[in-house]
Amino acid sequence: MKYYLNLGSNLGNRLLHLTRAMKAIGEEFGPYETSHKVESDPWGFNSTNRFVNIGLTVESDLDPEEVLARLQKIEKGISQRGHRRWDGSYNDREIDIDIMASDGESYDSPSLHIPHPHLAKREFFLKPLAELAPEWRHPGSGLTAEEMLNQLS
Repeated sequence: MKYYLNLGSNLGNRLLHLTRAMKAIGEEFGPYETSHKVESDPWGFNSTNRFVNIGLTVESDLDPEEVLARLQKIEKGISQRGHRRWDGSYNDREIDIDIMASDGESYDSPSLHIPHPHLAKREFFLKPLAELAPEWRHPGSGLTAEEMLNQLS
């Protein structure tokens, strides 16, 4: 199954953190495709630190929960800083890896939702996804990433 990932960083040497994450993802999952980078203001919290995001496509026979566990291990290997504050709000971070979507059906569990529940609201998700998978359609809305992107404007 193909998994569409989004890597983001807004602290320290952002490109170095993304490069380290991509290297670890390659070692864990094998070859991958990348989108162009996207710079954006933080989403869901206030900070002066802008994000650099990049999309990746990986293939894996692992179930979504195991993919998530391996991605979280990669995050922890790069930074111990969590992406949430003590009150549950978002936080600046060296690395954040999200599963945006897959080429399979929707997946829902207490720890993981595919497609990502905020996919249609985040330009920094939609631009890389539209580049990596222009034919992909949201299993709920039937819209492509490009069509969702156009609805943001």
